[in-house]
Amino acid sequence: MDKQDIFENGSIDIYNAQQNNLQHVNLKIPKKKISVFVGLSGSGKSSLVFDTLAALSRRELNETFPSFTQQYLPKFGQPHVQKINNLPVALVIEQKKLAGNARSTVATYTGIYSLLRLLYSRIGQPFSGYSDTFSFNLPQGMCPRCEGLGYIDDIDEHKLIDLQKSLNEGAITFVSFGPQTWRWKRYANSGLFDNDKPIAQYTDEEYELLMHAPQQKLKNPPASWYKSAKYEGLVPRIKRSILYSKEGKHHQAAINDVVTKRTCPLCHGARLKKESLTCHIQGKNIAEVSQLDLVELLKFLDHIQAPLAAEVIRQLQTKVQALIDIGLGYLTLARQTGTLSGGEAQRIKIAKYLTSSLSDLVYVLDEPSVGLHPHDIKLLERALKKLKNNGNTIIIVEHNPAVIAFADYVVELGPAAGRDGGELTFKGTLQEMLSSDCLTARWLKKEKQFTGKRKISRVLRLSNVRLHNLKGIDVDVPLGVMTVISGVAGSGKSSLVAAIKKKLKQPYVDFSQNRVGINIRSTPVTYLDILPAIRKLFGAANKVSTQLFSYNSKGACPRCKGKGVTITNMAFMDPVVQICELCKGKRYSKEALRYHYQGKDIAEVLHFSVREALEFFAEEELISNKLIQLKRVGLDYLTLEQPLTTLSGGELQRLKLAFELDNKGEIYLFDEPTAGLHMKDIAKLLRLFNELVAQGNSVVLIEHNLDVIMAADWLIDIGPGAGAYGGKLMYSGKPQDSMEAELSRTGAALREYCK
Repeated sequence: MDKQDIFENGSIDIYNAQQNNLQHVNLKIPKKKISVFVGLSGSGKSSLVFDTLAALSRRELNETFPSFTQQYLPKFGQPHVQKINNLPVALVIEQKKLAGNARSTVATYTGIYSLLRLLYSRIGQPFSGYSDTFSFNLPQGMCPRCEGLGYIDDIDEHKLIDLQKSLNEGAITFVSFGPQTWRWKRYANSGLFDNDKPIAQYTDEEYELLMHAPQQKLKNPPASWYKSAKYEGLVPRIKRSILYSKEGKHHQAAINDVVTKRTCPLCHGARLKKESLTCHIQGKNIAEVSQLDLVELLKFLDHIQAPLAAEVIRQLQTKVQALIDIGLGYLTLARQTGTLSGGEAQRIKIAKYLTSSLSDLVYVLDEPSVGLHPHDIKLLERALKKLKNNGNTIIIVEHNPAVIAFADYVVELGPAAGRDGGELTFKGTLQEMLSSDCLTARWLKKEKQFTGKRKISRVLRLSNVRLHNLKGIDVDVPLGVMTVISGVAGSGKSSLVAAIKKKLKQPYVDFSQNRVGINIRSTPVTYLDILPAIRKLFGAANKVSTQLFSYNSKGACPRCKGKGVTITNMAFMDPVVQICELCKGKRYSKEALRYHYQGKDIAEVLHFSVREALEFFAEEELISNKLIQLKRVGLDYLTLEQPLTTLSGGELQRLKLAFELDNKGEIYLFDEPTAGLHMKDIAKLLRLFNELVAQGNSVVLIEHNLDVIMAADWLIDIGPGAGAYGGKLMYSGKPQDSMEAELSRTGAALREYCK
């Protein structure tokens, strides 16, 4: 396709984009084509695609609504861009887990459950009521015992209290109920108990009052009791105010220690009233249908012959088929959305749009290949091409060669990351890129070879593993080498790693995919806990308190309180974020900036890049050792003060890796460590893994990236499909030999990759 053809449907024209690290970028993006944005992590891809193009589209769409409505809509700041012409409405499909709760399932999120409820109310026998009768979220349908959750929480009350202590001595051991806390005062100030009497000496009535009393107003409360307060026993109080509230997220470890979940004894996990479960279609009630995976559900629907429900069945089949087509047929309807991976959540969103009649939109996707096997990526390609053929523009931020391969147009940002990035280093068709000398093209054209050569001398033997969907797997996991566990999404890889962890007796370092906890005050130095050591140096050099060099304490700028910016809330408009006029973004007060260490004030030091800071703190081992870890993972271009909110997903992943490298473990377990990384960054990561193995450690990775698989010493492939269709050992051996294994989908992908 030549350049004239690529713009046959017009273009989205971006002028002078300066968001974050972008260097006055001007760019035309072809409409109704698939454009893939590539470049090193932190080079500016997200700044251009999400923070500029998508943000402006969503912002201007929101401005078409009345101001009353706007206050309830998400806020998008004004991007630093001169203008964007011909900008369609943007639908952003991010790589994020769904914020699910116990009531949110695949069926409810996709709208399938609403249609199933309608189906049962229309043709279910015997007739049991209207569609609300089949909702586990409404009183008309939910089981009265578990209130539609399908399980009940049992609290081990003996773990809440120390029977040998009194209230004054801290008898209530659960977090946030310690002596003198406001929750403790609800018991100590109630006048109901002798606060110096050990719980073991309470009468049965006193114990029941302390532990199980329902919420009630006290008849003759003492003077220290709040007039509007109600008394409530410890167990119901913890259930109401912690277990079933947002606060529970902050006390998860404590909750896990005292709470066990068990299937509801009344509905046996079905979530619904007994009356709702007597209604059947083809011998199945709605709870039994909810336990089906999507492939089985489609078969169930295909056998229903009922003219009254023909339209409902047609809509159900359309929704279900779209999810199957994108590779999610293994998901059950009852699967809680909170347990879905980011990749699964993203594909559910894509499937929703596949059935839409809307066109001339721009779909913006954030690394849709994350978590996907090459086999799954082919299904993704088919789905995205269908969206394009419906008259839409597809823009993808991506690193995976398999996704770049189906691009109509490629844009590369670089030449490096952070301050050294933000420039257009290539724009053109895929064929033009492959003929160019840009960074991504050079890495795509590199010779592919298997480099894992280490011999295996010891193994961890797993026998008859049946965790989750694993079907009695027997496999030896090599130690002292680099091992990759592969397979399509949902095949059972994480379950196998969980089985490995259970079997391990030696120490291990576990890199989960949990996102780094970040906010506007988080920076590389706070995350790696380097700032206290830097503050100590400043304090000692100037003989003043170290608190003066904390922007979260005494040293904070009095106007912005150490944030470096001032945020003005504008009601229904976006908050206005401005660099603080007093400290000019330095975060510190004038007094703190008076003091110097080796000729630099604290703000100047925090403005250093990691590279510069390594030179400055060369003699300070405590600081330089942690900075070296950032360099090892390729983040030496970051500044010490850079807010983590500005980092890309790939940068955050490597920041976490740098933090964990301080731990000394014999086994390192990684879950897709290449997520968000360019091929050049992946090569750096592989060097790091090889260093770890050379030091005598074992490295075990869940990974789909074929370059990583080719660098491994051993490959364990799980499959062939996902969910109930996976869980079998398809191959175990040297990666290159998997190409001869007929049933291994990873072997097939390697064959194609090495052509």
